[in-house]
Amino acid sequence: MNPSSLALPHVAKLHAYTPGLQPTGPGWVKLNTNECPYPPSPRVAEALRREIREDGASLRLYPNPKSSSLRATVAKLHGLREESVVIGNGSDDILNLLVRAFCTSDAAVGFTFPSYSLYPVLVEIQDGRSEVIEFDRSMKLPLDRIAASTARAFFLTSPNAPTGVGFANVEIEQILARFNGLLVVDEAYAPFASENAVPLLARHPRLVVVRTLSKANALAGIRVGYALAHAEVIDVLDRVRDSYNVSRLSQVAAIAALGDADYHAAVVTKIKATREAHANEFATRRGWFTYPSQANFIFTEPKNNRGETGPAVAKSAYDFLFSRKVLVRYFASHALTASFLRISVGTDDEMLVLQNSLDAWLKAPPNA
Repeated sequence: MNPSSLALPHVAKLHAYTPGLQPTGPGWVKLNTNECPYPPSPRVAEALRREIREDGASLRLYPNPKSSSLRATVAKLHGLREESVVIGNGSDDILNLLVRAFCTSDAAVGFTFPSYSLYPVLVEIQDGRSEVIEFDRSMKLPLDRIAASTARAFFLTSPNAPTGVGFANVEIEQILARFNGLLVVDEAYAPFASENAVPLLARHPRLVVVRTLSKANALAGIRVGYALAHAEVIDVLDRVRDSYNVSRLSQVAAIAALGDADYHAAVVTKIKATREAHANEFATRRGWFTYPSQANFIFTEPKNNRGETGPAVAKSAYDFLFSRKVLVRYFASHALTASFLRISVGTDDEMLVLQNSLDAWLKAPPNA
């Protein structure tokens, strides 16, 4: 008997989440996974050295199971009580806990499309049910359809991935006033946005705000995320959370990163300035349709030298960039995304390489 045949039937049919390519060789310009182009605060390395010490003796001990000091740090950062915070092994861990606690085949998890493609994977792992509400090209928030959803919990990515479009608090409150389930606002990119949903927590006990330290805090390799919510919701998540879900080193690194507000603000300011400059380059100089981004990436629709757009054109641009060791992201599976490229905001030098490579693509016949 093949051992894999012993897997549960729904697991046997699963398709795992597909992350962006992670090249191992040198020379790549990596603009495909929305990582921070700058290193974390110097305080992070100092904190890790102190924790490890010369003999690494602290590593033989389990981490604090609730990440208590980190919870306190996050709570203070947002003006909340510690009871309103839970820490995860990246925000993906938090999303998994929410699906684990609130989703079954009878209790759906809802989400918009396009949005973070991990959501349906987590629901399928749970053998749960999804309720999908599709955007149109305008990317206007479908308030009435979300409010009328029968989902037990609804995931709203704001700013949206992969478009970068942000949604206003006034719209989120309109949903909260009418939607009967748990509204999870996934704010992975909130530090780069003009508004966030944290101020709404005091008025809405069915709101959950999810954050990550992977983007603006440059800790994608450390894996720390958190959720902010009513204490009763946090208690539910703690019941289904793995006992030691965040390592000792991750906890101390996160505390150090969150403690350096000036460094964090400078990095965010720099990334936003680069984003605006290159979004304008795409939209104005090149004449490419480009969504207004409130994230650390740009979603743009390439146009070839004949003025054509479409999936074949986007794929041609993607392949040409890849051939020059410039990685961006191409989502071919849906009509709303197949004509676009998602480009993470890199350093100014990396973005110059990107733009020069796109100029070469436009000059290199034949263009698809």
